[in-house]
Amino acid sequence: MTLVYHVSTVFSAGLFLFYGFACLFANGMVDEFKRFGLSQFRRLTGSLELLGAIGLLVGYVVPVFALVSALGLAALMALGVGTRVRARDSLIETAPAAVLMVMNAFIAWHAWRMLSSAP
Repeated sequence: MTLVYHVSTVFSAGLFLFYGFACLFANGMVDEFKRFGLSQFRRLTGSLELLGAIGLLVGYVVPVFALVSALGLAALMALGVGTRVRARDSLIETAPAAVLMVMNAFIAWHAWRMLSSAP
């Protein structure tokens, strides 16, 4: 189980670093947020994604950061799934947000278990 946790954490952090920078600097993301009617939240979303990714990595040193970051990223992805559903996007377009939501919920659950069993 620990290997799955570590792979999930590194994978999620890497993806959110990528998506966070893309959200802040890529023209394609500007168009996506316009399409969703959420242009005013693009920079906030990108910043939260970057902070969450950094928090996941810092969580290796300060475990509570992994818990808080994973919960925040799972919530952000739940909003992303809702936005994709509201926009009537296909399952293929919605799947990455759904997978990242579940993955970060798993990371949060595992981090909680590690913190709960710590002496």
